[in-house]
Amino acid sequence: MTIAVTGATGNIGGAVAHALAAADVPFRMIVRDASRAPRLPGTEVAVASYDDAGAARAALEGVDLLLMVSGAEAEDRLAQHRTFVGAAATAGVRHVVYTSFVGAAADATFTLGRDHWATEQAIRATSMAHTFLRDSFYLDFVEDLVGEDGVIRGPAADGAMAAVARADVARVATAVLQAPTSHLDRTYELTGPAAITLAQAAATVSEVRGRTVTYHSETLDEAYASRARWEPAPWQADAWVSTYTAIAEGALAHVSGDVERVTGRRPMSLHEVLEQA
Repeated sequence: MTIAVTGATGNIGGAVAHALAAADVPFRMIVRDASRAPRLPGTEVAVASYDDAGAARAALEGVDLLLMVSGAEAEDRLAQHRTFVGAAATAGVRHVVYTSFVGAAADATFTLGRDHWATEQAIRATSMAHTFLRDSFYLDFVEDLVGEDGVIRGPAADGAMAAVARADVARVATAVLQAPTSHLDRTYELTGPAAITLAQAAATVSEVRGRTVTYHSETLDEAYASRARWEPAPWQADAWVSTYTAIAEGALAHVSGDVERVTGRRPMSLHEVLEQA
């Protein structure tokens, strides 16, 4: 079976690539810039972007099993995904492992969750088998939410999120790629070990980093106003703000045992992620 991994220059794809290489599993890395691809034994490199159907078909020729890491946030990300999925189907890929979102739905409050849902539907519409890894928000990103003044701001109210470590997502993806027939047409919810509020997250960052971090629950108007200084496009502003409103409504509070079921190891906590950063 020929395996292809996208996103090998990023966090999830890169971790999977290194794990497969360490396990002596041969695979092909599909990257946009060959000079940035990690140098790993037992690998080959193909160059393609999600929005280039011709290059993607050529890069995927002969591939049976594909890890498709979702593309970088962009207004046209869904169009890119659909182009790449079509190229994969045309090239003869038999099984796609796609990193989706735990709240993926046509009407997801988190606006980018709608793109993930539509990408899932594009994959389902082909003859390819699938495994959807529906990741929660990343625990690794929590510290990036802290402003220069030590405050996390957003309209999340007292909602909780079962955020997951990127390392755990990569471990699940690696396990699926090594035993794909056990995960055919399955959807996994990848969460951390507990649902935490942003106030609890702030307290954990304070404890680990030894500095005061707090959480301020904004109104919607305050949330858009406080982000206006970055002059985001409307779609980006909506994505940023809906990150918090999805937490507020409880859409991300469910704790799943799928990480441990697939890998045999419990998922990491925010405290553990911060300590290893």
